[in-house]
This record gives sequence, C-alpha cells and structure tokens, in this order.
Amino acid sequence: MNALPARIGPILGLLYGATFWGFVWYPSRLLEASGMQGAWLTLISYSAAFVVFLPFAHTHLDGIRRQPWDVLALLAAAGWTNVAFVLAVLDGEVVRVVLLFYLSPVWTVLLGRWLLHEHLTWRTAVMVGLGLAGALVMLWDPRIGRVPLNEADLLAVSAGVAFAVNNVMTRRITALGIRAKTHVAWFGVVLVSLVVIALKSPQLPQVPDWAWWGAVALGLGGFMLSTLAVVYGVSNMPVQRSAVIMLFELIVGAVTAWWLADEIIDWQEWVGGLLILSAALIAILQEEPET
Repeated sequence: MNALPARIGPILGLLYGATFWGFVWYPSRLLEASGMQGAWLTLISYSAAFVVFLPFAHTHLDGIRRQPWDVLALLAAAGWTNVAFVLAVLDGEVVRVVLLFYLSPVWTVLLGRWLLHEHLTWRTAVMVGLGLAGALVMLWDPRIGRVPLNEADLLAVSAGVAFAVNNVMTRRITALGIRAKTHVAWFGVVLVSLVVIALKSPQLPQVPDWAWWGAVALGLGGFMLSTLAVVYGVSNMPVQRSAVIMLFELIVGAVTAWWLADEIIDWQEWVGGLLILSAALIAILQEEPET
C-alpha cells in the first residue's frame, strides 16, 4: 500500500527541482529589474539558505581537515556554477544558456577520468562528440564563419564546467556527509558572490524592501528547497531515472522563455539542442543502475 507514495515523493522532489531551475530566470530578472544585481541576488539568497540550514548540516571540521584541497575545490566550483548560471540567465537567451549548461556531462566524464580514474568507453567518445558538435552547431554563425561567444554563453559554459567539477568533488569527498557537502557548497556560493560583488558592484544596491525579502524567499523556497528536493529524489531513486526526470528543466526553460520572454528557438538551436540532449542521455545510460 505504501509503494506508490514512496515512488511519487522522489519524483515530485525531482520535478520541483527541475521546474525551479528551468523557471528561476524569471524571478531573478524581476529582482534585477528592481535594481538588485545578479551577484547581490545570489549572495542574499544563498546566505539565507546557509544560515537556515546551519543547525541541520552536521559539518565537522575533522572531515574538512582530512580533505582540505578537495573541499576548497568544491567551494569554488559550487560557488561559481550557481553564480555564473544566474548571471547567464539574467543576460542571455534562456534556452541557449540552459543547453550550454547541459554540456556538463561531457566535462564530468572527462574530469572523472582524470581525477577519479574512471574507465572511458566507446559510448563516452560518442557522447563527447555529440555534445561538442551540438554546441558548435548551435553557436556557429555562418555569416562570419566562426563561433561568436557572448558573455552569457561563456558564463553558461563555465557554469557547466564548474558543475562537473562540483559533481566530481562531491563523489571524491568521503569525509563529509551529503548534508555537510550541500552546506559547504552553499557557503561557496556566498564566497564567490562576495568576490564578484567586490570586483563589479561593491555599492549596496538601492532597491525597495520587497526586493530584499524576495531574494530571501528565493533562497529559502527556491535554491534551498529545490536542492533538498533533488537530493531527496536522487537518494531514493535509480540514478538513470532521476537524471532523465531532471531533463524536464529544459522543457520548463523553453516553455517559460517562449511564454514570458517571447524567445524563439531557431533551427540551429533545435539541432544543437537535440545533439546536446543526446549526449546527456548517453551519459545517463552510462551510469551503473543502483541495485
């Protein structure tokens, strides 16, 4: 009798996480329109998540001391992937940003080979080829005969690379539990946000009170809750199934961008996106199913 709720809970958690990340661009742009820059938004949002989750994190200094360099790498990678993604969706085309971010499985397998000594197969080579070909097709401008990368594109690609590092470091760090690693990742976002603010926008933004509270609400009801929902989902479901469900983010991003921002997907983005999605699916199928 309890089998159905036990299956539905993880699925709903993953769908919530995928929906949030496909839609986060919209409230982020509303807050930016009020005068709150992207780095300030991530600082306030993730600071709220970090503080509220502090009593539940169970982060022990002994665990950090055992793998200090890996923890530092996780801090930097988790911080940059979140800050860069938010900055990218604020300034770039939503679908294009999300697709470029989804090149992360390509970087994950390459980093897994380098840092975790994981075996590469022929499917890995096909996946890397499809992912890079998809990016090339999507970004290629035939009028100038090259790939003109704008700032949002570079932020999206770098966010995907950082996300891959984040994933590899999460696997590599064994001295901390899942909650502690999640908390460390949020602290990384706070630190990277502070660095970006110091470099780009050190002045306190002049925004209405609702914008500050909106950033806090986005941090607690969005970034924190979606992360916990995804962790719950992937912890209670086979890896392949959870990864496929998370691709729902692309659908949410495409539909909301078309509906709310009048974005049109051209044929290059369709073809490139399908190639990148194919690469992501191959990466998913390469994961060993849980027993």
